[in-house]
Amino acid sequence: FKLMFLFLMLCFRGKLGRYPPWPGKVVSPPKDLKKPRGKKCFFVKFFGTEDHAWIKVEQLKPYHPHKEEMIKINKGKRFQQAVDAVEEYLKKAKGKEQVSLFDIGCHVPYIDTGSTSIQAADSTAVNGSITPTDKRIGFLGLGLMGSGIVSNLLKMGHVVTVWNRTAEKCDLFIQEGARLGRTPAEVVSMCDITFSCVSDPKAARDLVLGPSGVLQGIRPGKCYVEMSTVDPETITELSQVITSRGGRFLEAPVSGSQQLSNDGMLVIVAAGDRSVYEDCSSCFQAMGKTSFFLGEAGNAARMMLILNMVQGSFMATIAEGLTLAQATGQSQQTFLDILCQGQMASTFVDQKCQNILQGNFKPDYYLKHIQKDLRLAISMGDSANHPTPMAAAANEVYKRAKALDQSDNDMSAVYRAYIH
Repeated sequence: FKLMFLFLMLCFRGKLGRYPPWPGKVVSPPKDLKKPRGKKCFFVKFFGTEDHAWIKVEQLKPYHPHKEEMIKINKGKRFQQAVDAVEEYLKKAKGKEQVSLFDIGCHVPYIDTGSTSIQAADSTAVNGSITPTDKRIGFLGLGLMGSGIVSNLLKMGHVVTVWNRTAEKCDLFIQEGARLGRTPAEVVSMCDITFSCVSDPKAARDLVLGPSGVLQGIRPGKCYVEMSTVDPETITELSQVITSRGGRFLEAPVSGSQQLSNDGMLVIVAAGDRSVYEDCSSCFQAMGKTSFFLGEAGNAARMMLILNMVQGSFMATIAEGLTLAQATGQSQQTFLDILCQGQMASTFVDQKCQNILQGNFKPDYYLKHIQKDLRLAISMGDSANHPTPMAAAANEVYKRAKALDQSDNDMSAVYRAYIH
């Protein structure tokens, strides 16, 4: 590792999420900056910016072989200026230093909303390292999202106790160092902060209020963090029962998918007890690329339902476009190629459409869950006397897909509602 710092290593950070590739060089980190635990990574200075970040080794790609590819991905003026700066540096370095060329993964900047009511936490990459909290962490629910979250908490050195309704799902995490709780109440009683991530409002209520549930383990000072995407009324109810026992409550639903959960790149939207949000800092950094605090409990549920309403409606529209292309004799692949060169280009569009064309509907975000989110968003609109006709139309298409046994497939399986 020390030998590698004898060379100047030039790199691109890889394309990930909405962040573009960017050229940079590996440099020695400040002496007082610790390397992230559990990850082999390098400290990078990005050309044309003042940004630095720790980047994982597995996100490296060679500079020269990928230069043209990266330029095609990002045609921005600042990016081209950064590439020009790399080329100029190489000319100056030629004959003076031996140069080893590498390419690096995503650099995630600090997000500042400029608002006193909405605060964004530093991302893991910017902080450079995570010092895990000394608080004991509990986690209830090891589904598509929860599994990736727990894995990243463990990798970053947190002490985690897990529980899942299907106990066999806990086995892998026990092997990775997690402890096992026999019931939700036991997990809460053993831990300082307990997170839960389950499928819907009923499951969230049952987990707290049911036999051997969370509420039975709540004592003064215990923290409970609800990460499930549910309606604001459920959040209000859970907040009241937790705080009535002297507990502290935070809602923190996440925006993302199974892959983003596995990669520790979720977006956390939190509301409720600000002190709990701060106590969860290292946990949020381990599981996500950024987090937002939105004030009083219920606000995060509202925001997440709006986000998922937009995502679900968009996915249905993309499926409609693909099937209309086919029905009118147009190439679906060409439609996708054109789409991915325009203003709507995104990793989401590319991945979902490619999966549709390949007939791959392995769940990254369950169709039944996005339909549930649409239904809750429409209900929220009704309560606010606000029209949601686009979401209502999309919801009907997802209901049709569910009737075609697509509930446990990915949300992109809404495509099948148009072809049957």
